[in-house]
Amino acid sequence: MNLLHKRRLLLASMAASSLAATGLVLAQSQERVIKIVAKKFDFTPGEIRLKKNVPVTLEFTTLDVVMGFNLPDFAVRTDILPGTTSRLRFTPDKTGEFAFHCDVFCGSGHESMTGAVFVT
Repeated sequence: MNLLHKRRLLLASMAASSLAATGLVLAQSQERVIKIVAKKFDFTPGEIRLKKNVPVTLEFTTLDVVMGFNLPDFAVRTDILPGTTSRLRFTPDKTGEFAFHCDVFCGSGHESMTGAVFVT
């Protein structure tokens, strides 16, 4: 194998490594983000469908009062404050249907502020 051939192999290897690294960065930046609007006494969407072992970010907003989001089966919760965006990032590690609810009293009707996460 001559020197020119070795250089070409080295350059091809470096180019392949660079493309692989770029693909990794693109894969990480395409994480799924689900926007959820909380309002008296509802979460929209009320059903969230996720894939097991696939990271997700839940992004919450509200325009009315302070609320909470609690998904106890995955030990995640956040406060949702009017005029701000709250984010929860987690990776579901089990399959099934899991209930979530508002855990900050937001008025009469608060008890019906629930929803479900379906993980397949």
